[in-house]
Amino acid sequence: MSVRFSVIIPAFNAAATLARAIESVRAQSWPAHEIIVVDDGSTDATAEIARQYGAAVRLIQQPNSGVSVARNAGAAAATGDWLAFLDADDWYVVDRIKLHAEWIDADPTLDFLTGDYEYRDAAGHLLGTSMAQHASGRMLLGQAAGSTRCVMASPQQIEAFVADHFGDTHTLSVPRSRFVELGGYPTGFKVCEDVHFLTRLVATSRRIGVICQSLGVYVIHDGSATRRDPVAAQRENVRTLSDLVRRAENFPSPVRQGVAERMVSARYNLGCALSKSGQRIAAVNAVLPAVLAQPGWQSLRSLLSMLRG
Repeated sequence: MSVRFSVIIPAFNAAATLARAIESVRAQSWPAHEIIVVDDGSTDATAEIARQYGAAVRLIQQPNSGVSVARNAGAAAATGDWLAFLDADDWYVVDRIKLHAEWIDADPTLDFLTGDYEYRDAAGHLLGTSMAQHASGRMLLGQAAGSTRCVMASPQQIEAFVADHFGDTHTLSVPRSRFVELGGYPTGFKVCEDVHFLTRLVATSRRIGVICQSLGVYVIHDGSATRRDPVAAQRENVRTLSDLVRRAENFPSPVRQGVAERMVSARYNLGCALSKSGQRIAAVNAVLPAVLAQPGWQSLRSLLSMLRG
């Protein structure tokens, strides 16, 4: 097993779910080189649970600084050649690492890899799968035609992926050297930091490996930040993407166009959240830059649809 994976689990007050996440890594058919848990200033028993695994889990503790800082700290401490990430409330399927590692061994020209995953609620009920719910994912599933592996490389695929990506942080496998070169996850953002890093990674990549089957489970919580305060979450989303738009001036054209499309969607989502909260004027102001960027009947219909709720 020549490919060594360091799995990084950022955790904040995750005592209720951390053991499940760790056990899913320990159960991998291709063993992880190391498991690193970064306790981001938890006030519950998160650290104690990680310590129960002894030498099998490396624990790093830091003051509460946010998930990006935690992931970056884990990457800085990692000794594997490849990095994989897992949030403390999610889990891997048993072949998650193997499906990527075997392909990396067979094709060293892949810049990074991703794949499909399942959405489940807190009770474990299956809600859907990522690739089937995103246009970019359906495009790749059609190309794969039943195969497990598919390479994403065409400008059309790249643009669609950046505009509305499938996969998630826990399906991403990236060489540690590339992660360090790109500066890791951006700090100072509370929402969409994963999209920020992923887009910068795509902008410097030519061949992206996609596994067209589930690599893990993403748990959807009723009490997530987006559901608790949708206006604040969507404002933060637009703020993060605004920084990405600025950087995208130097990205390849398909990536730059994908970022622009993603920003249009983000502004529309912010407008909808504002409109539903009764802030109609603020909603129009939020969407107006997107309408001006892409004038036409479609933009006007979207604006009217938003105001109708």
